Amino acid sequence: MKSNYANTAQLKDLMTAPPMTAEQHAEVMRKRIQHRRMVEEAKDLKKAEAWQYDKR
Repeated sequence: MKSNYANTAQLKDLMTAPPMTAEQHAEVMRKRIQHRRMVEEAKDLKKAEAWQYDKR
């Protein structure tokens, strides 16, 4: 689980920064989705392997 306190940026810096472009947002979301799928696939593989050993 991510910590909410990991970002040490000052509030003023966050509030005065220009907003993210659509391309930047799309890239961030693609990376997030790719990571989530990788984690889900690893969980599925682990579950399948455990099921295979239980079956024997």
